[in-house]
Amino acid sequence: MYHDDRMTMQKFSSQAKPELLDEVRALAAAEGRQFQAVLDEALTEWVERKKGEGPRPEVIAQLKASIARHRKLYEDLAR
Repeated sequence: MYHDDRMTMQKFSSQAKPELLDEVRALAAAEGRQFQAVLDEALTEWVERKKGEGPRPEVIAQLKASIARHRKLYEDLAR
């Protein structure tokens, strides 16, 4: 394990498909982030989904409905 100012991290080893690793590295680079930070985020999101700790389905449904109703407004605001 090593220590950084925010938390203690534990090293581990695993394997993944080369294409998947290439995509993760490319996304990390495009966002100016380290591979480790992207991997940590992905693992955290996966665990939260599995534990059911995420937006409730009805919240997601309302969001999608709002986007559908107000798409033009959101596009204009994004400019």
